[in-house]
Amino acid sequence: MLLYDHKEIEAKWQKHWAENKTFNAVNNSDKPKFYALDMFPYPSGAGLHVGHPLGYIASDIVSRYKRHKGFNVLHPMGYDSFGLPAEQYAIQTGQHPAETTKTNIEGGTDKSGNEIAGYRNQMDRIGFSFDWDREVRTSSPDYYKYTQEIFIMLFESWYDKDADKAQPISLLESRFRESGTTTINAATEDDLRQFTAAQWNAFTDKEQQEILLDYRLTFLADTEVNWCPALGTVLANDEIVNGVSERGGHPVVRKKMRQWMMRISAFAERLLNDLDGLDWSESIKEIQRNWIGKSVGAMVSFQLDEHKIDVFTTRPDTIFGVTFMTLAPEHELVDVITTPAQQEAVEAYKKATAARSERERMADVKTISGVFTGAYATHPLSGEQVPVWIGDYVLAGYGTGAVMAVPCGDERDHAFANFFAGQEGMPAIKNIFDGVDISEEAYAAKDKTPLCNSDFLNGMSYKQAMAAAIAKLEEVGAGKGKTNYRLRDAVFSRQRYWGEPFPVYYKDGLPQMIDRKYLPIELPEVDEYLPTEDGAPPLGRATTWSWCTQENKVVSNEDDRDCVYPLELNTMPGWAGSSWYMFRYMDANNEGEMFSKEAQEYWENVDLYIGGSEHATGHLLYSRFWVKLLHDLGKVSVTEPFQKMINQGMILGQSAFVYRWEYGIEEKENRKPVFFSHDLIVKAVKEKTFIDEISDEARDVYDKLLSIHNGQSIWGSEASFNHFTPIHVDLSVIDDITNELDIEKFKNHVLNTDFKDALFVLSVGKYFVGREVEKMSKSKYNVVSPDDICDQYGADTLRLYEMFLGPLEQAKPWNTAGITGVYGFMKKLWKLYHNDAGFSVSDEKASPDSMKTLHKTIKKVQDDIENFSFNTSVSSFMIAVNELTQQKCNSREVLEPLAILISPYAPHIAEELWSLLGHNESISEASFPVFEEKHLVESSKTYPISFNGKMKFTLDLPVDVSKDELEKMVLENEKVQQQLEGKQIRKTIIVPGKIVNFVVG
Repeated sequence: MLLYDHKEIEAKWQKHWAENKTFNAVNNSDKPKFYALDMFPYPSGAGLHVGHPLGYIASDIVSRYKRHKGFNVLHPMGYDSFGLPAEQYAIQTGQHPAETTKTNIEGGTDKSGNEIAGYRNQMDRIGFSFDWDREVRTSSPDYYKYTQEIFIMLFESWYDKDADKAQPISLLESRFRESGTTTINAATEDDLRQFTAAQWNAFTDKEQQEILLDYRLTFLADTEVNWCPALGTVLANDEIVNGVSERGGHPVVRKKMRQWMMRISAFAERLLNDLDGLDWSESIKEIQRNWIGKSVGAMVSFQLDEHKIDVFTTRPDTIFGVTFMTLAPEHELVDVITTPAQQEAVEAYKKATAARSERERMADVKTISGVFTGAYATHPLSGEQVPVWIGDYVLAGYGTGAVMAVPCGDERDHAFANFFAGQEGMPAIKNIFDGVDISEEAYAAKDKTPLCNSDFLNGMSYKQAMAAAIAKLEEVGAGKGKTNYRLRDAVFSRQRYWGEPFPVYYKDGLPQMIDRKYLPIELPEVDEYLPTEDGAPPLGRATTWSWCTQENKVVSNEDDRDCVYPLELNTMPGWAGSSWYMFRYMDANNEGEMFSKEAQEYWENVDLYIGGSEHATGHLLYSRFWVKLLHDLGKVSVTEPFQKMINQGMILGQSAFVYRWEYGIEEKENRKPVFFSHDLIVKAVKEKTFIDEISDEARDVYDKLLSIHNGQSIWGSEASFNHFTPIHVDLSVIDDITNELDIEKFKNHVLNTDFKDALFVLSVGKYFVGREVEKMSKSKYNVVSPDDICDQYGADTLRLYEMFLGPLEQAKPWNTAGITGVYGFMKKLWKLYHNDAGFSVSDEKASPDSMKTLHKTIKKVQDDIENFSFNTSVSSFMIAVNELTQQKCNSREVLEPLAILISPYAPHIAEELWSLLGHNESISEASFPVFEEKHLVESSKTYPISFNGKMKFTLDLPVDVSKDELEKMVLENEKVQQQLEGKQIRKTIIVPGKIVNFVVG
């Protein structure tokens, strides 16, 4: 093959790798292990665009490099295939989510007639060295039966704070039988009932089960959730954007529902401390630290009639500065304590707050709103009456859902007090800081000013007052010192169909676990994927969804035997399956258990994890939580799932826009859309003028516009882009190099049926689109398919180009025009191994210059891969090929190791060259070239040879000779002799390594 044919080469080697299972890992090896993992994708029908493979290419480079370095590499891939998008598509089309998910992964035509490329096919085309025999799909019953098993483990565990670990619930029951609650220090709510061993043993079985529910690591609770009526489900905070659902943009309200919860808060301190041992970016660690939110302070109780309002505060030293209290609108006491006079205002405020998400309320620091409840609580130390308000800046799920407001020391409380100053229930701000003016702003400093107006705390510093206040609160029984965490227990229920069913049935209203040997409990068939008419989740539509404890199987709902009980109707959230998948890859084909002890102890945990930073508070936190549980129960030997993590940046799309002029005329019924070329708009806005070089048709349009505006310029004195509506254009109707719009293609495009009669104001006879760099998305029509790039330029070119765009962690814009340079490099690389007759590599010894080029490239590439600086490696390849071409190098001594060097980046061409070099085994089995510094040591130096200070020519002279030997060699040179002919040397100046100068006369 004389010319570089990427299609033939890539198809050949992809087939070879698949047939020979080249990249399959083994679970036992004398080689050191290396486990590289990518955050696995959700398989949508849209398939991959060029932004998706960025992280996969990086992990593949490292995986291939580690194989060359002698490691046993595990590099698997699978699919996070449960989720809301597939369910929404099922609702719209009536197709079962399992069918669409399978098609999206494997490719084909869906029932709507859409051609689906298939994630697997797309990834194979890019040449990833995945061990596909270990593929997992979270929606496969063979996989999610183990997700159900982990749920059972959580249900059958409690958190022992003394042992600082999760323990079997059977141990808790044993201790209850022996000593009641007297020796129990569990992670639970603070006010659980206390009982003796005798009382426990006297409880009925149902009473004991109800008590144990309060201790389990997964439990049922009535909690505030983000409810999306349009989607019929609860949403996590990260599924909400600007107060609406990320999927579909539907309104979201706060609502109380009975939900399964995960007691992740029990692990808060370990989740916080163990971050220190991880090789993650500080930014991701800091996000997790802030989300966990450790605070040291005190729990304080304010009495209100027979009720108690508990408040957590980090500043108990300021307790005498409490001016009012604020409760979250959802706080359980709001309805109880609100006076009749304030009832209407409170109800209206609660309703308005329910329409705002927690994230929106937390982010909105400018808006001040609240309502007085009419109630007063008693200050625990002064006995004064403190007015109680509600405000949406207080969240029910954070802390206790109540704050003691100290306006003199907190800026938000200060703003709230000033905003409502003079109204009923808002007294003047109390100042407890001696000599400080708090009329304009709060005083937030802790340890610089002694306290005043604070009874026994007067004159004390911050630290003194903290300790004294806590001691006093504990003495009077109104509080105690406490460490609090912002991290809240995770809502684990979803009112969806396409998710893992819970292995739970209900007996006498209490949840019972199905024995693990009967798992999986598979999703039932339903006629629709919508909630039922009475508001039950979609599984409420299933006719066969009850559990028979006698036959131990799912039976018809009409079965009225005493041994038949209703099954849980909710399903698990999307993060359930992704919280432990890294371990399943270790032993993916094990049918008897989720993974063997031997496999896990061999692979331990993930050595390199690559994925997006958007998962910092969701997936990463939950998977760390589950791994700690599995460790406590003896299922895994590690306490963290991902030792090193890199967050790849986003590849941005270059969107294209046409600009519709929104002129203000009365008769809009028959008006045609008018589009102005982008460059005309830019010039007109800048110069307040109009350009004459337009078509006659456009001139007619312009004249009409002038008449509408009484002959005045359509731009006026306020010419602005605001006069135009930018409309996304499909990239297929523009020239990617010139940005010229193909007007006829645009008019006839399926997306633009409203613009068939549109008029275009052209520039020099053409319409030029505008460009903007933004997130690559199908909705913005700026998606570039990797399939198209592979067809035109090849997968190796795609891989190199994505790495060449810039540092892995940074966002960078995609520009297809730039890929031609990398494709040119690929052809130049191919040509280096060929001459006009075909493949040509010599066994002759390489020149010192070629060896120098090779070894500086070995060092650079090795350092770059070790430091994840892939973009600079690509540059070094280009430099090396250029130098070797100039050197006319065709030596095997150089070209064979060069093929190995480039193999992690461009594996197909490397395999082909390796084969042409005479090797039968895959290049992946070859050892990485060893860097030898001696080849970079200069053996000669280029000296400028001067006469009377004027350089005449240069000479390459040895660097390891004495000054006298150097002078002798120069004088013997023929060129020097010619210059000296007939002249006398008056002085010789030699600076070793720099110059040689003869003073002659």
